Amino acid sequence: MLLRSIPGLLLLALISFSAHQRTDCAKILAIFPFPGPSQYICVQAYLKALAGRGHEVTVVSAYPQKKPLPNFRDISLEEVLNGYEETIVDVITQERNKWQELNLYYDFFTGGTLSVLKSANVQKLLQSDEHFDLVIVEALQMDAVYAFAHHYKAPIIGISTYGTDPTIDELVGNTSPISYIPLPLSELSDRMSFWQRLENLWHHLLHQLHMHFIYLPNQVAIYKEYFPNGTADILALRKSFSLVLLNQHFSISFPRPYVPNAIEVAGMHISQKPNQLPAVMEGFINASKAGAIFFSLGSNVKSKNLSKEKIDIILRVFASLPYNVLWKFEATDLPNKPQNVYIDKWFPQSDVLAHPNVKLFISHAGLLSTTEAIHHAKPLVGMPVFFDQFLNMKRIKHAGIGVSVNYKSFTYDELRGAILEVLDQPKYTQNIQQMSQLYHDRPMKPLDKAIFWTEYVLRHEGAAHMRVAAQGLNFIQYHSLDTIAVFIVGVVLAVILPVWAIYGIVSGMVMRDSGGAKLKHS
Repeated sequence: MLLRSIPGLLLLALISFSAHQRTDCAKILAIFPFPGPSQYICVQAYLKALAGRGHEVTVVSAYPQKKPLPNFRDISLEEVLNGYEETIVDVITQERNKWQELNLYYDFFTGGTLSVLKSANVQKLLQSDEHFDLVIVEALQMDAVYAFAHHYKAPIIGISTYGTDPTIDELVGNTSPISYIPLPLSELSDRMSFWQRLENLWHHLLHQLHMHFIYLPNQVAIYKEYFPNGTADILALRKSFSLVLLNQHFSISFPRPYVPNAIEVAGMHISQKPNQLPAVMEGFINASKAGAIFFSLGSNVKSKNLSKEKIDIILRVFASLPYNVLWKFEATDLPNKPQNVYIDKWFPQSDVLAHPNVKLFISHAGLLSTTEAIHHAKPLVGMPVFFDQFLNMKRIKHAGIGVSVNYKSFTYDELRGAILEVLDQPKYTQNIQQMSQLYHDRPMKPLDKAIFWTEYVLRHEGAAHMRVAAQGLNFIQYHSLDTIAVFIVGVVLAVILPVWAIYGIVSGMVMRDSGGAKLKHS
């Protein structure tokens, strides 16, 4: 009888487990207003997967779907794209110090915040009686937008497309020790000398001063303007995140601490099964016996905006190689293009890198591109341009999976030498193959992991039990400045009081001896 009952018990347990894991379909609002395409590329598969699981997903972004999808509604912010290309050119060409750089990002992200709140469609949504069970936002210095969670009385999840930094840390009480965690905008590694740690400390202080005395007060003012009847405390709201999903993984960066609700999901945008390439593209890649090279400066920097001198150097280098080259070039015409160069405005990058005949990736070292290179084990020649790309390039070189050339000043010999160095030396391919194995060796695929934790937050109504107690502490309490002060005062008093007492006793004895001597003398 016991043996007969075991299958039934197992079935009952399985049904119970499935019921426990099941998440009722939810209404989700996702806000990703950043005009850079890579930010939306990072989350697109994730948002589609949520819709595919039956959740009703409303997405505010600059990149609405070209074809309607079930359970997927777009609210377009395509107006944020106006002037974006010119802004990127200005970022690349103008030299700035660290404070000016922070001001640049302040202006840029303030514009992103306002683009959401000024949108007529967004305002219509806010003024409707529609309800959402979850708000998902791009955690990119747009704190007034976080008020949507308070407005809808819904838990909030943040997604960072570049990992974490001190600003994102504050959302979940994470810690990034400045002794070995460099800021994303630096070129430092986790192995810093004394002077590098001093530099990292200085940049961290500048970042915190700018954040708390310039940026956050402005975001509070924006919130009050666009939510005139709002009662949210923005400074408290930014500490109430249920979860942050981070486009990072220790195998492609470095080991570091995380609180339980800071989850690494690097690569969630990459399809586990590459799509078939267009016939012409496939044929071009296969046509070269030596192999093919893929060259892209990403979605923000346009190759068509390179100077004529740079384009001429690149074309001469490619013409001298025995490889076919696919180049993401945004113009339809490229004078003096060699026969071994294939240009297009857009490539299915991950699918191209998955092709076995592609031997090298010439990249801007953006995090998505670097992750795809590691995913498909393709060595790199990097041309970092701005933001976190210099830090990514530092890691690429340190890991021995690629070399770099200076985007602003590379010569024919430097570019050709870098390409041949990586292609002719097997160590680069071997190193990235080893790194790719570490990257893939995970208990869950990154997209599955992101979906699991998102639905975990829904199942547990915000998952408040995952939040660390640090979120309820102020600056003094968090850093134990009050208890340290008491301890120091106690130690000082413990030293001073006995010394003072001994001094008093000795002084008294000296005075008595002196008085007695005077009496005898008299």
